[in-house]
Amino acid sequence: MNGSVEPQTPPDSPSMDVGVGKPPRHQLTSIRHCASSMRIAAAAASSDYGMDLGTLSLISPTDVRPGFLPVFRSGSCAEIGPKSYMEDEHVCVDNLIEHLGGRAAGIPAPGAFYGVFDGHGGTDAACFVRKNILKFIVEDMHFPNNVEKAIRGAFLKADHALADSHSLDNNSGTTALTALIFGRTLFVANAGDCRAVLGKRGRAVELSRDHKPNCKSEKIRIEKLGGTVFDGYLNGQLAVARALGDWHMKGPKGSISPLSAEPELQEIVLSEEDEFLIIGCDGLWDVMTSQCAVTIVRKELMQHNNPERCSSELVQEALKRDSYDNLTVVVICFSSNPPPQIDIPRSRVRRSISLEGLHLLRGALDRNA
Repeated sequence: MNGSVEPQTPPDSPSMDVGVGKPPRHQLTSIRHCASSMRIAAAAASSDYGMDLGTLSLISPTDVRPGFLPVFRSGSCAEIGPKSYMEDEHVCVDNLIEHLGGRAAGIPAPGAFYGVFDGHGGTDAACFVRKNILKFIVEDMHFPNNVEKAIRGAFLKADHALADSHSLDNNSGTTALTALIFGRTLFVANAGDCRAVLGKRGRAVELSRDHKPNCKSEKIRIEKLGGTVFDGYLNGQLAVARALGDWHMKGPKGSISPLSAEPELQEIVLSEEDEFLIIGCDGLWDVMTSQCAVTIVRKELMQHNNPERCSSELVQEALKRDSYDNLTVVVICFSSNPPPQIDIPRSRVRRSISLEGLHLLRGALDRNA
């Protein structure tokens, strides 16, 4: 990492910006939907979304049918919500090979890239990271041979670029969550309290951890580095334990700070059970569990198979639940087909547990196996 990174993209030079701009500063929806012609088989279960049943944490199996490849179709929705201005940003690239052009040599196909960025203290940091994070990943010396190192390096490079910039506000910061997919391999990187949730045959599989200051592991890390957590805030100022930017809190570049830009990474191999991915800023997760979001999206996909409408439905549901934050959601489908309904064999014993409850129980048993 060096201090020579140019934080602004010159108007006449190629940009990694894929056209997902900052939502307007009034209550309008900014939505984009992309589709691919590739097809795969899908298997799934249906369920109603009246119950808000919590979350699961499972790892996707690696025993994938030979020849299986996912299809990437995404839809996004962003609204200002009840706040006076919009600080969220997001990016969707459904065809990474086409997007990168000549720089795509050696990258497995198909490929895709998605991200959500929840800014605070102004829009500068979130806007800059949205425009540059994919470029920093691709330009990293470890890419594409060691994707994890490339992603970690890109997060830190973006953080240092914010420190070096003379045109961006040093008081501005952002959380960042990215999803990079090569073939069947999905890499989720998270620094902050955005969240990635996989829909797996109707079950919610959390692929990221919310970095809140009062989270036990984050609190221990913060206090070891000389920081404090007061009333759920890092040093009494910030509601997240990890973020890019915020250099008024981090001190001189190169020093160790309780506020970390280091992302946590999760790598999984997608299987035919993995139907879609939801990534969203905390305005959604403050009022909705991961399982509830998966249940809503799956039911909507079965009805109209449109990830754009699914993302809008999640945002509207969060607003009904009185979310007090900006709202940004991206839904990524892994098949061109809607999730089919699975017939559940009738039992002679009357059940008193819902299908969602069964998913929750199965997840708990798998986790403890």
